[in-house]
Amino acid sequence: MGELLDRIDSPEDLKKLNEEELPQVVSEIRDMIIQVTSKTGGHLGASMGATELVVALHYLYDTPRDKLIFDVGHQAYGHKILTGRRDRFETLRQWGGIAGFPDRRESEYDALNVAHGGTSISAALGMATARDLQGEDYNVVAIIGDGSLTAGMAMEGLNNAGHMDRDVTVILNDNKMGISKNVGAMCSYLARIMTGEWANRARKVRDEVQKLLTQVPMVGETAVALMDRVEDSVKNFIVPGMLFEELGFRYIGPVDGHRLDLLLPTLRNVMKMKGPNLVHVVTQKGYGYPYSEKEPVTYHGVTKFDPETGEFKKKGPGPPAYAKVFTDSMAKLSRNDEKIVAISAAMLEGTALVNYQAEFPDRCFDVGMCEQHAVTFAVGLALQGMKPVAAIYSTFLQRAYDQIIHDVCLTNVPVTFALDRSGLVGDDGPTHQGAFDIAYLRCLPNMVIMSPKDENELQRMTLTAIEYPGPAAVRFPRGAGEGVEMDEEIEPLPIGEAELVREGEDVALIALGPMVGLSMESAAQLDELRIQAAVLNLRFVKPLDEEKIVDLARRCKRLVTIEEGVRMGGMGSAVVELLSERGIENVAVTRLGLPDRFIEHGTPDLQREDCGLTPGDITQAARDLIEGRAKKASSLSGHA
Repeated sequence: MGELLDRIDSPEDLKKLNEEELPQVVSEIRDMIIQVTSKTGGHLGASMGATELVVALHYLYDTPRDKLIFDVGHQAYGHKILTGRRDRFETLRQWGGIAGFPDRRESEYDALNVAHGGTSISAALGMATARDLQGEDYNVVAIIGDGSLTAGMAMEGLNNAGHMDRDVTVILNDNKMGISKNVGAMCSYLARIMTGEWANRARKVRDEVQKLLTQVPMVGETAVALMDRVEDSVKNFIVPGMLFEELGFRYIGPVDGHRLDLLLPTLRNVMKMKGPNLVHVVTQKGYGYPYSEKEPVTYHGVTKFDPETGEFKKKGPGPPAYAKVFTDSMAKLSRNDEKIVAISAAMLEGTALVNYQAEFPDRCFDVGMCEQHAVTFAVGLALQGMKPVAAIYSTFLQRAYDQIIHDVCLTNVPVTFALDRSGLVGDDGPTHQGAFDIAYLRCLPNMVIMSPKDENELQRMTLTAIEYPGPAAVRFPRGAGEGVEMDEEIEPLPIGEAELVREGEDVALIALGPMVGLSMESAAQLDELRIQAAVLNLRFVKPLDEEKIVDLARRCKRLVTIEEGVRMGGMGSAVVELLSERGIENVAVTRLGLPDRFIEHGTPDLQREDCGLTPGDITQAARDLIEGRAKKASSLSGHA
C-alpha cells in the first residue's frame, strides 16, 4: 500500500522514522483509508481529517502504556492502521473483520470501547485517577471532536476534570463538523477563538494587564472589587479559550492540525505540563481527498464508491428508505398541522430530516449531540400544546432513559419517538444495533410502542403516534421498505389492534415489524410441509391485541414469536406474560429474537442468520413445536 507504511506494524516502528518522513506516512495512511472504504464503506471524513494528529500522537506518546482515548471513534482509522491492524484493514466492518470503532477486544492500543459521543473525557479522568491512586506514571489523552463536545456528558467530564486537577490532556479536534455542521453556543464560541499566533500574543498581553492592575493604588473593598471585575473583563476579551481556563484547564492553541511542524513541538511541550490541559487542534474534515473536502457531510459515512472519481456506486431503483417515508409522512402531516415539530440530536442527515428542515425551518430543531436535552425539550414543547416528534436512533435514545421515564412517561405528555435503526443495523456493529428499545420501553407506564411491517404502515403509525394523547414510540428499521403501494390519504390505526394477515390452524407466527415479511416466507415453506401457519402482524408491542393472541393460542396451541429485538423482556416475553395472566394453559411457545449477547458487525442478512432469524429458522422452530421437540430446539439454537 505504501513504501513506509508497509514497514510499520506498531508505533515502535513509526518512532524509528525521521520527522521528515512523517508527512509521507500521513499520505500513505490517507490513501489506504480511501482505497479500503471505497470497497467496504465506513467513516471516511473524520479519519481523513485527523490523520496528522493520529500520527503525531503515536510518534510521541508511549502507547499502549500511555492511553489514547478516542471519542466516538470516527477519527480512529489511522490509529488502527498504525497499531498492528494494517494487514487486516481491508476487513473493516466486514463479518469476522475488524470493527469500525475502537474495541478493546481487538487491540491493547484501544483503551476504551467507543462509538457513542461524549464519553472520552470522563473515561480519561477515571484512568488518570486510577493511575494516581496506584502510584503509576503514564499519560492519559482524550481526543474529542467539537461535535462531541456539545454532549452534556463531555461538559460534565470537563467540569469534574478541572476540579480534580489530575494530569490529563484533552485534545479538541475542531473541524466545525459533527456528522453535519455543528450547532449551538459551544460551536459559536470555538468559532470566535482566534489564530494561534494571536492567541500567544494575547496571553502575554493578559499577563501584563494583570500585573498592571495589581499595581493600581486603589483604596477600599469597593475599589478592589472593581479591579477584579475589570481584570476579568479584560481577560475574557483578549484571551482565547478562557472558558476552558475558567473550568480549570490550561488552554493551548489553536494549532493547525495539518502541520506536523506545529503539532509535534506543541504536543512535546504539553507532555511536560502538569494538571489538566486542553489542546485546541483545528482540522478540516475529509482533508487530503478533494471530494470529501468539498462535501464533508456526504463523505462522513460512505458506502462503496469509485476512489478515482468519488462517485458512489449507484443502486438500482427500489423502494424508498423507511427514514424517508417517515419524514415524508411528517412533512405531509405538518402542512395541515402547524403544531407538529421535529427534533434531531445532531442527526438531521441520518434521520432524513434535511428536507423537512428546508420546508419547515422554524419547526425543525437540531439540538446537537444532546439526547437527554432533546427529550426534555420535547416535553416542554408538548406541555405548551405543540406536537413534538423526537427522531433519534434506537441506540442513541438509550442515553436519555431517565428523561423518558421521569419527564415523558411520569408526566404523561404527548411526545412521539421516531426510533430509526431499530433492530439489526449491519456494519456499524454492537454499539449501533437497535436491540434493546422494546425491552427498555415496554416496562414504562403510559408508553405506546408500535412497529410497521412495511412503509405504508409506517406512515399510518406516524399519524397514529402524533395524534395519541400520551407518549408513543414508532420503531422502524434501517434501509429500504418493502415496495408496497402507499395510501394517498393517511389514516391512523386503532391503538393496540393487530392484523391477522394469514389464517392457519396448526401453528401461529406472531411477528413484529420487518419480521412479518420473513414469517410470511416461512408460512409458505410450512405450506409445502402441509403445516398451516397463521401469521399475526402484531403492530403494537404495547398495548397488545390480547384477544387476537388469546384466540390464536387457544386454536393453534403452538405459538412462535418473532422480533428483531432482544428476547429478554421483549415482545415474546409480553406474549408469554399475557398467556400466564389469562391462565391459558397447554400452549407451547417458542420465542425467536436476539440472543443475550452483543451482535457483531456484518451485513443484516449475516446477522439474522447468526441470531436464528431467517425464514428457515422460523420454519424449523414451528416444526419443532409441532413435532414436540421444542426443548431440544431451545438447547440447540438458543430459542426460548
